[in-house]
Amino acid sequence: MRVTGFGVIDHDARQLIYIGSGCVRTSEGTLPYRLKLILNNLREIITHYRPDQVAVEQVFVNVNPKSTLLLGQARGAAICAAVLHDLVVSEYSALQIKQAVVGNGHAQKAQVQTMVMQILNLASSPSKDAADALACAICHAHGGAGLGSISTMGLRMKRGRLV
Repeated sequence: MRVTGFGVIDHDARQLIYIGSGCVRTSEGTLPYRLKLILNNLREIITHYRPDQVAVEQVFVNVNPKSTLLLGQARGAAICAAVLHDLVVSEYSALQIKQAVVGNGHAQKAQVQTMVMQILNLASSPSKDAADALACAICHAHGGAGLGSISTMGLRMKRGRLV
């Protein structure tokens, strides 16, 4: 089972407000079929929630190039769903997202889940994939030029991560 998380938040001058989150799940089938499912499901989600903007996580080069390529293709389907609705798409690295949400660009997934829960005042923890999507939305809501935009100057890629 392959999973693509989504998260929708709103914000005013003082706080971030949780709207919804979840996962698009694809099972067996050809890659084109699974990408179509992602595209169509995300288009339905966009139609339902009517966001003003979309933020997505950039793909980092994984140890397994095949996994990286598949993740990039799923990400491409997500971006296509947004642009088909004429939405602006912003992209953030995992380092930027974790820095914006946890304050540590190398935080663990459990830390991200906990902070998302606290920041959005949720009664229960979202799934890991939904928490990652909500963290990306929180990073974007922080303005990109603020907490979400950390400098990568002087850093280099090592095993798919900025170091």
